[in-house]
Formats: sequence, C-alpha cells, structure tokens
Amino acid sequence: VQLQASGGGLVQAGGSLRLSCEASGGTFSNYGVAWFRQAPGQERDFVATITRSAGTIYADSVKGRFTISRDSAENTVTLQLNSLKPEDTAVYYCAVRSRIGSSRFISGYDYWGRGTQVTVSS
Repeated sequence: VQLQASGGGLVQAGGSLRLSCEASGGTFSNYGVAWFRQAPGQERDFVATITRSAGTIYADSVKGRFTISRDSAENTVTLQLNSLKPEDTAVYYCAVRSRIGSSRFISGYDYWGRGTQVTVSS
C-alpha cells in the first residue's frame, strides 16, 4: 500500500484546512487509517484514527476540532482541521494498519505516507 498525503499549507489561527490521504495498491475500507503529526524537535504523536468499522478515536488535544472520515468510493481518508491553533503546526502523516483493532502508537501501523506540512500563524 502506498499512501500520499496532501492538503497542508499556511493558515491563520482559527482557520481550517482539509488534509487528504490517498491510497494506491490497497483499499482503505480493509484497513484502519490514522493521522499522526510531528512538530520540529518533537516526537511523532497520534492525532486521530478511523477503524475498519468506521469507529473514530481522537487525541484529547484535537477532540472537537478535527474530524477524520473515509470516502470509500475515492479510496481516501480525510482529516478536517478546524479552529486551528499555532500548536497544531507540524508535519502530518497518514498511516495504515492491516491488523484488527485500533492503535494510538506508531508501532501499530504498517504503512506510512510522506507527510504534509501544516503551519498555523498566530
């Protein structure tokens, strides 16, 4: 499975962005998909995941502001980022989990895409 993340950019605090993760070589509906983010000098952190059964889990820091969803027809997973804050600035990565269940950990995912930069100015 190859993943391509897109949709990042520069936005002012309070603004919105929509990130997309497109898969090739696999079908998203067969996998759990997650978004992680990594700020400069920081570890890569869990943001959100959508399971095979379309259940969703969010990090506390983004709950109520970010929404993860899956478009099976387009074979994409999107992350809608609303009410952005400067601390949301990071490179955002999408990842796929081929095993049953969900995970908030990097080790729980088998395939990773290149990241997309999100920068939120104050």
